[in-house]
Amino acid sequence: MKASADPVLDWLLEESDPGVRFLAMRDLLDADAEDPSLVAARAETLNQAPVRDILEAQTPEGYWIEAGPGYLPKYRSTLWQVIFLGQFMADGRDVRIRSAVDYVLENARAPDGGFSMNGTRSGLIHCLQGNLCSSLIELGFETDMRLQEALDWMARSILGEGIAPSSEKKAPVRYLRSGNSGPSFLCSANDHKPCAWGAVPAIEALSKVSSHHRTPVIDRAIQAGIEFLLSRDPAVADYPMGYSEKPNRSWFKFGYPLGYVCDVLRNVEVLCALGLGKDPRIQNALEMILNKRDSKGRWNLEYTYAGKMWGDLGAKGQPNKWVTLRARRALRHAGVEA
Repeated sequence: MKASADPVLDWLLEESDPGVRFLAMRDLLDADAEDPSLVAARAETLNQAPVRDILEAQTPEGYWIEAGPGYLPKYRSTLWQVIFLGQFMADGRDVRIRSAVDYVLENARAPDGGFSMNGTRSGLIHCLQGNLCSSLIELGFETDMRLQEALDWMARSILGEGIAPSSEKKAPVRYLRSGNSGPSFLCSANDHKPCAWGAVPAIEALSKVSSHHRTPVIDRAIQAGIEFLLSRDPAVADYPMGYSEKPNRSWFKFGYPLGYVCDVLRNVEVLCALGLGKDPRIQNALEMILNKRDSKGRWNLEYTYAGKMWGDLGAKGQPNKWVTLRARRALRHAGVEA
């Protein structure tokens, strides 16, 4: 693939960061899935940080740190590694990654199919489900029926289809006061109010489902998510707050990888990927993104899990390839010159 006259794009395409290179080729240059350079970049992720560091910490059984559902400790346990491997564009054909994915699909789902913090119905939360489903799709497991069941559960739990209120104690399938406590993104972590930090990754995951696996319930859930995310100005992010009177400051700090914390950029990425880049309701957020560029057209890492995860992605407050890739991709979808 020929080098671009765009110096920022050239930076993103450097071979030293194969995950970023893969995304730049795929999402900014529309490289074909069979392009040898694209395939080679994905394979090389296994040999470079941070994917290499994550896989070196994996046990032979396929999990990280301790057996079980794998939510704790945060950012170093099993569920987080599968989320991060998908976000870092690791090559899902690798036997170690396939082992990890199979481990999660067998140990971290509740009886109704959704991904759970603790393997039971009490641990069903949209931020975790969305992040896992999104990464599993990126890792190449969309056709796995266990993932299909998890996607269906997440879509129905957003809409409330086939799920009784938590007050109906005798109902065979009902919401619980823990985790997702009702439809429309209600979550106990947000004092049983609709949680945008859950909505963004959930809708991101559903939006990645290919057309031949996209069911009517998934389409309806995506539409419900769009309506919720556009019910507030994404640049202000004053979504319902359970325990505060002001939006969490993390909304306004761009980072990578992406856990349960959401930023304005991720909200815009999801909305733009769904074709809403021209919607006047996100124009303030697009302006915010543009205003965060440095003099060379790059974006800084403002939010980081450094010291908490296996490996790291660079210094806080410095230009960062992953954040720059995210911003360029969102702006491209919106038809905005970066």
